[in-house]
Amino acid sequence: MRRGAAVAALALALAGPVRAQHLLVPMDRSQTDHLKAYGLTYWVLERGEPAEWFLNYQGGAFLLPDQEPVRREALLRGVRFDAVGAADVARIRGVIAEGNMEAVPLEKAPKIAVYTPPNSTPWDDAVTMALEYAGIPYSQIWDEEVVGGELSDYDWLHLHHEDFTGQYSKFYLTYAGAAWLQEEVGRNQDVARSLGFADVPALKKAVSESIRAYVEEGGFIFAMCSAPETLELALAAGPVDIAAPYSDGSPVDPGANERLNWAHTLAFEGGQLQTSPSVNAFSDIDGHQVNTPWRKELGVYTLFDFSAKFDPVPAMLTQNHEAVLPDFYGLTTSFALNRLKPGTIVLAQEGEWAKYVHGTLGEGTFTYFGGHDPEDPEHQIGDPATDLALHPNSPGYRLILNNVLFPAAKKQKLKT
Repeated sequence: MRRGAAVAALALALAGPVRAQHLLVPMDRSQTDHLKAYGLTYWVLERGEPAEWFLNYQGGAFLLPDQEPVRREALLRGVRFDAVGAADVARIRGVIAEGNMEAVPLEKAPKIAVYTPPNSTPWDDAVTMALEYAGIPYSQIWDEEVVGGELSDYDWLHLHHEDFTGQYSKFYLTYAGAAWLQEEVGRNQDVARSLGFADVPALKKAVSESIRAYVEEGGFIFAMCSAPETLELALAAGPVDIAAPYSDGSPVDPGANERLNWAHTLAFEGGQLQTSPSVNAFSDIDGHQVNTPWRKELGVYTLFDFSAKFDPVPAMLTQNHEAVLPDFYGLTTSFALNRLKPGTIVLAQEGEWAKYVHGTLGEGTFTYFGGHDPEDPEHQIGDPATDLALHPNSPGYRLILNNVLFPAAKKQKLKT
């Protein structure tokens, strides 16, 4: 909605009839801006006001209080809403009670951190863009803050497309002379030295252990692209060296596979490292093997349908107005089904590969989403950032924002 039109609509709405009790924000195909609807709901929670998430009702609608500031904010953001009175809400609750739906109270606005290097990079991060577009505040943290114990300050942590093995995503194969890569290497080495680590792989392993402890103690993490696979490889490695020396591109020791400890990981087990320094893949966990000669073509992935009453957590994470979505590449695009631990829940699948998975460790949870940018299937380094104003109803970006609001929900026991 153009700002002029929004202001006109605002004046009309505020001059309209007496307030109803609530505003219902539909999340089906009738919604004008799905992504900013999440930001509106977060904004209401920040104000200390109550909100509810109607799982599987109108695509995962939100129920917000009918107050003048809320109406104003919704109109300025271009978010569609319907004013509903007590009788309307009672009718909706009756429909929810009888169907595969659930009303989940949202209790507080979660404090959000994005793990990302302190300087800008030549590519973009889908989660950061989603937060910016939706108007959801977040803090940026990196290795110093993680090693320094600051993760406990946050409810939700997103992992930028980081290589936690310390191999710099093997970008040296193509970008060895690039100034941005040399800067990244130098920055990581400086941080490792300043924090007392022998090298960058040792630093990233320590960061990975801190992230694992954060989850076990009750934190929520969400990771995309290379972060899920490399975090798990770093956790499995322990003292084993799985990172080929960056400077000369030496091969990883093939015997390292036998020494990996998959009991220490979150989602995966049994993965086999790619030991060749000339192949830009981390392991066989990624089903699509995007930067190899045996790369798989993109298809579509399908969201699974969960019982909102008995499995509210996976139901929350899969709320959408579309069930079949176009796939998109990342350094890790998908997850081989035969590499998933038995307790890992598949939320979406493309053929023989999982695209979107979730699980628990201790008191916390992890969610992994393969790929780099839901609206840029072939994203390359140097490509312009996606303009989300052109994709306000993106079903792929909705999955990201489901995860942002998930920690706001009143804790419910996962039945599966």
